[in-house]
Amino acid sequence: DESQVWLWFAAVCSSTRPICTSASSSSLFDKGRFNQCIHLVRPELQRRTRRSHSMSVEEQVLIALRFYASGSFYQVVGDSIGVDKSTVSKVVKAESVTLASLVNQFVCFPRDDQISQTKHKFLLLGNMPNTIGVIDCTHVCIQAPHEREWEYINRKGRHSINIQLVGDADLITNCVVKWPGSVHDARILRESALYRKLQTNRPDGIILGDSAYLLLPWLMTPFLAPNTPEQARFNTAHSKTRCAIERVCNIILACIVLHNIATKLNVPLCDEVNDAPAESAENEDIPSTFSQNERVTGHAVRDAIVRNYF
Repeated sequence: DESQVWLWFAAVCSSTRPICTSASSSSLFDKGRFNQCIHLVRPELQRRTRRSHSMSVEEQVLIALRFYASGSFYQVVGDSIGVDKSTVSKVVKAESVTLASLVNQFVCFPRDDQISQTKHKFLLLGNMPNTIGVIDCTHVCIQAPHEREWEYINRKGRHSINIQLVGDADLITNCVVKWPGSVHDARILRESALYRKLQTNRPDGIILGDSAYLLLPWLMTPFLAPNTPEQARFNTAHSKTRCAIERVCNIILACIVLHNIATKLNVPLCDEVNDAPAESAENEDIPSTFSQNERVTGHAVRDAIVRNYF
């Protein structure tokens, strides 16, 4: 529901990776690209504007972009552009819901005719063959909710939403934004539409995940204790390739859409990226509802990759 989407999104905007929209870098998101963003959201925002007789669509988008880019409080954003806090709140809510509704348009798994190019980009990125995606989850802290508060406490004792992201070398290709922080990464994948799709129609390639996931025929995880130089090289390539998703793990919903729009418009992104390695999850209890045959086949696929490429 829209109100729930908004509450999640508003709670985490301050942790999103910004698109360069500040005055010092305004040329990166120039007028032409800005107008393309306006075109995407105008129909919905214009309806809202007509109902409330408020500011123009262009003004609303500028306010929202300023908020996304700075991660500041509503009051700070409002003071910087001369509008009150309540106006910023209403504008950001409307813009966020509108952009979030475009997720399926801008966030999609590679089509059959895009697979070869996707594999080539991943090979150049980390020397990992046959890769069509990387998967990871990230916890986004929120204020303690009033209902079922305990479900949102993650293993670090903080309230959070656990966000699943899948990406290729450039774009985010799948996202799941609905699970409380106590839910394990492997369960989020298992309950997702993407998992059902990949189980039913085995992809022409592999997805890379960390040790929070079980090894499956289409989901390759690293060796927990590599015994050979070949296995060590596999792990190195696996880690380098997975950086593609770790760089964008803080982008959710509306900011995911903005990220993909900006990439397709060749808008440079800011350099403040957290490239620290993901915390190991190998000691966590992984839900064991995947079939034994899948695990055996997953090991066989990974061994074949090591044998043939490393």
